[in-house]
Amino acid sequence: MTLAARETAALALVPDRGLVPARGLVPEPPLEDQLRAMDHLDALEAQSIYILREAFARLKKLALLWSLGKDSNVMIWLARKAFFGRVPFPALHVDTGKKFPEMYAFRDTYAKEWDLDLRVDPCPPIDSVDPTLPPAARSAARKTEGLKLALAKYGFDGLIAGIRRDEEATRAKERVFSPRGTEGGWDVRDQPPEFWDQFNASPPPGAHLRIHPILHWTEADIWAYTKREGIPIIPLYLAQDGKRYRSLGDQDITFPVDSNAASIDEILLELETTKVPERAGRALDHETEDAFERLRVAGYL
Repeated sequence: MTLAARETAALALVPDRGLVPARGLVPEPPLEDQLRAMDHLDALEAQSIYILREAFARLKKLALLWSLGKDSNVMIWLARKAFFGRVPFPALHVDTGKKFPEMYAFRDTYAKEWDLDLRVDPCPPIDSVDPTLPPAARSAARKTEGLKLALAKYGFDGLIAGIRRDEEATRAKERVFSPRGTEGGWDVRDQPPEFWDQFNASPPPGAHLRIHPILHWTEADIWAYTKREGIPIIPLYLAQDGKRYRSLGDQDITFPVDSNAASIDEILLELETTKVPERAGRALDHETEDAFERLRVAGYL
C-alpha cells in the first residue's frame, strides 16, 4: 500500500471534527523508514502533513498564522492537501497595517480562492508600545501584543506557524510542538524533547502550543516545493532593477537585497552560492544581537 493510500485509510470520521487520523487501523512501517524511501520534497510534505493532522486531532481550537509570506503560503497549501482541499481551521492575520500593497492584494485574492476562514485582527496603536525600543523591535513588540489580543479573543489552544530552523539562530532552538506560557512567552531553557516523531501535543493549562510543521524545511526547499506545486507567490520576491525581497514584513522595516533572480529557477541557483542571510533585509535582525530571542521569549513568532 502506498503512503498516500495508508494515510487515507488511517482516517476516521469523528463527530464535529470530520476526518482525523485513526491510530492503529492500518499497520505500517515507521515513519522514518517511509520518508527515507521517498523523494526529498515528497518526504518533507508527508512529514508536514503528519504534523498538521496530529495537531488537528489533538487540539480543540486551532488556527494557522498567515503572514502572507512564502513560508506561510506553503503552510496554507500543505493544510489544504492534508484535509482534502479545505483548511478546517481559521487563517489568522495579525495586521500591522504596514504591509506592502502587493501583500494585501494577495491576501484578499487567495483567501477567497482557497475558501479560507480568514480572521484579520489589528495590532494595537504603536503609541501603546514601549517607545524606548529600537524601531524594528518596537514594531515586533506591537505585533506580539496584537497576537496576544487575538489569542484572548478567540481562545485558541494551538497556533500553526510557518517558521524554519535555518532562517534564524533563535528559531533553530525551537520544537515542532512548542509550549507557551500563560502570557504567550517562550522558555528557551525548557523545551520538551522530540524523539522518533513523538510529540507532546497537550497545551499547558491556561496556555497554548505553537505548532511548526515546516521547521525542518530550508529556504531552498520552500522555493523548490513552490515551483513544483505551482503555489502563487507575491511578485516582490522576484528581482526588478537588480533588487528583490528575500523576506517580507512591514514596509518601513523591510528592505530588498541585491539580486538578478527574476524567476524561481534563478532564485534556486542564487541560493546555491549566496553568502547573504535570508533575513538580511529585515531591520530587526540588525538592531541588537539578542533582539530576536528576547522578543520570541515574550511571545513573538
